[in-house]
Amino acid sequence: MRQKYKIAIEESYVQEFSIDAENAEEAFTLAEKMYHTGEINLEVINPTFTQMSITQPTEDASEWKEI
Repeated sequence: MRQKYKIAIEESYVQEFSIDAENAEEAFTLAEKMYHTGEINLEVINPTFTQMSITQPTEDASEWKEI
């Protein structure tokens, strides 16, 4: 008998940005602020990592599997 499954898919993206700062802590703080205010945006084109998992029904739930 066929049944419905819920599948979760997670993708990770990596992109480098240049930040002018006095030290590493300031660079991190500035980058975080710029990210949250929309000044830094990731290009969501080619994920560096993708995985999926069955989430429901719970008796069939699976570990994450890289795809």
